[in-house]
Amino acid sequence: MAAIRPAFDGPLGPGRGSDGHPVSRLQSNRMCTNSDSQAAQTNHSRWTAQRANAWYEPRLWLVGCNFIPSTAINQLEMWQEDTFDPETIDRELGWAQGIGMNTARVYLHDLAWSQDPDGFKSRVSAFLDIASKRGIVPMLVLFDSCWNPEPKIGKQPETRLGVHNCGWVQSPGPKGELDASTWPDLERYVADVVGSFRDDPRILLWDVYNEPANQALTLLKETFRWVRNADPSQPISSGMFARDPDHAEVAAYQIAESDVITCHHYGPADDLRVFMGELRAHGRPIICTEWMARTHGSIVPTNLPVFKELGIGCINWGLVYGKTQTIYPWGSEAGTPEPALWFHDLFRHDGSPFDPTEIELFRVLTG
Repeated sequence: MAAIRPAFDGPLGPGRGSDGHPVSRLQSNRMCTNSDSQAAQTNHSRWTAQRANAWYEPRLWLVGCNFIPSTAINQLEMWQEDTFDPETIDRELGWAQGIGMNTARVYLHDLAWSQDPDGFKSRVSAFLDIASKRGIVPMLVLFDSCWNPEPKIGKQPETRLGVHNCGWVQSPGPKGELDASTWPDLERYVADVVGSFRDDPRILLWDVYNEPANQALTLLKETFRWVRNADPSQPISSGMFARDPDHAEVAAYQIAESDVITCHHYGPADDLRVFMGELRAHGRPIICTEWMARTHGSIVPTNLPVFKELGIGCINWGLVYGKTQTIYPWGSEAGTPEPALWFHDLFRHDGSPFDPTEIELFRVLTG
């Protein structure tokens, strides 16, 4: 979902427990104030490849979308009490269910938690109930380095028609990534949220950090440690999103620490095959947590069958055209007319598909 892309651009199985509810076992994690005390904390280990594969193998093929309701411009509008919209969430996840989707990738936000921790967790649980009813087991994203750098709690900006991801906000943002004095609050957020839902069968996986900037590497490392200390029963990961030298250190850390390998790929099917082959060398399950950018050659007719053939989970960007404006390409400007070929998203706000042949292929391959 980043504005600048790397060079390569151009119902679940046994034991899902869909009726389960959170087991609230919030750990009383000791907050650290210096590097010595941080090192002294107990750190839970990365899953072995054997454990990761045993977790993945019984499951049906994972297919889903990066989800935000069409009525929300960003993560804060999705999760704040005044604008939380369960009716739209239920309707739109019903459309996802109708084409065979069984997972989704959903972004949380530290500010939505800090404003109202208990209310935030209650809304997350309500969302999980809706998803579970629809046979969808989502992964939850904790932090994000993409788009608008200064998130603010409260009323969110109005949509700017034609501007891709016009209101999406980073979490915590560049200042928070660099200012370690703010990290105890971020640790409390991670410990509370992951700790509260760490045994919840309605959650598939914890996505620690979306497309972390290079300056976020230290915070990325800390976040992995915080999540490990919360001891979730679900696997954790952070998706490799770039294969160029400028992002090599971040990418190497993401791969080395993830229980399950997750990645982003917005290119044609032939390069997708190459990239998946490279990742398979790690001997772990793979889920592509961002794909489908039609004008970059990442399209349903060619790429979805590759994921199916290889048994690799896939989560395309976007479900319903809405306030995020992601039918428009990266870098689009205000007033841009609706493109003949949408960039992301599958449905219009009334549930009609952008391309009925895409929807039919989803149904066929997930049937």
